[in-house]
Amino acid sequence: MSISDADKGIRALAAERRLPQAHLERWLGLDALSRNEFLNLARKLRMRTGQIVAALEMLDEIAVRERVTVAAVLEREEIHRAAGSAGSTPARAHAFVEAIRAIRFPRLKRTQQRLRAEIAALKLPRGISVVLPKELGSDELTVSIRASSGDELARLVSALE
Repeated sequence: MSISDADKGIRALAAERRLPQAHLERWLGLDALSRNEFLNLARKLRMRTGQIVAALEMLDEIAVRERVTVAAVLEREEIHRAAGSAGSTPARAHAFVEAIRAIRFPRLKRTQQRLRAEIAALKLPRGISVVLPKELGSDELTVSIRASSGDELARLVSALE
């Protein structure tokens, strides 16, 4: 794909997704290979506007921090694995953005993994789930109990105690 074709494709996708002008300019400001690679992934994954915005911001931050191009970041195995994972296109787009987030915020990712491991170590019975706040942006977590009878509810509450 020539540069002008890629830029036309970017502008067309940006118009279709109603991408804000600032983010379009950020995308067009990337080097030619990076622009083209991100366009291919955005099309393949049918990324939503918010996903495009988030991915562009995080990719730019990673590229600056590591002094590499966005294309170099997109070549990483974890990015390819997420973009090519099994599942629906929206699920793959979500996995792609989450893979970028893990690279951008490695300490957050490690903390989330540690907390998930600690929750798993509790060996809570089926019917009890613990949900961490998104991006650990709060000090609250959600505990859900799913029971189909009074006896089951009593058993789960007892296990939780």
